[in-house]
Formats: sequence, structure tokens, C-alpha cells
Amino acid sequence: MSNLPNCPKCHSEYTYEDGSLYVCPECAHEWTVEESESNEDQKVFKDANGNVLNDGDAVSVIKDLKVKGTSSVIKVGTKVKNIRLVDGDHDIDCKIDGFGAMKLKSEFVKKI
Repeated sequence: MSNLPNCPKCHSEYTYEDGSLYVCPECAHEWTVEESESNEDQKVFKDANGNVLNDGDAVSVIKDLKVKGTSSVIKVGTKVKNIRLVDGDHDIDCKIDGFGAMKLKSEFVKKI
């Protein structure tokens, strides 16, 4: 069986080739082989509500987060400015006032 990429729009696995295009039967999205290769290189980071995050965005913490190695807690509603997105288990590098440099998971923040 051939290894075709999932649809970049709806992430359906039922894509097929039509000449030089890939086609998604579920959402009718069409894209080229070059677009598919460039999309695989870029990871999309989303917050808890599904909004796409970018470098430099401001986010808010949606859950009390324990700080590993201390008894401190980052409270709900803590605002974090100027985030940087990185690959790895923790998607966000940032500085939090009173705590310093931290790594956060994107699933525990929402975009402001």
C-alpha cells in the first residue's frame, strides 16, 4: 500500500493522487506534492482551545502548575508574554515573572 500524506486541512487519512495533485475526499481539499513536503517539515502548535500559537504570542495559564523541584505553583491566569516555540515534550520556552525561565506544554495555556 502506498504511503500518502494525510490531508493538511482536515487531517483525513483517505487521500489519493490525481495526476500531480493530492486530493482529500472528505473536505475536497487539493494540494501539490511540493506543498505536502513543506507542510511535513513545519509543526503546528495549538493552545488548549485549538488556536494556533506563534513565536512572540502572549498566553495565559489555564491550570495550576506545580514547579518541579520546588513547592511553588504557577497560578491559573498567570500571563506569559513573548513565548518561543520549540520541539520537544514541552513546546513553549518563556520567562515568568517571579519564577524565571520555564518550559510549558501548549495544552495548559490559552492565547490572549
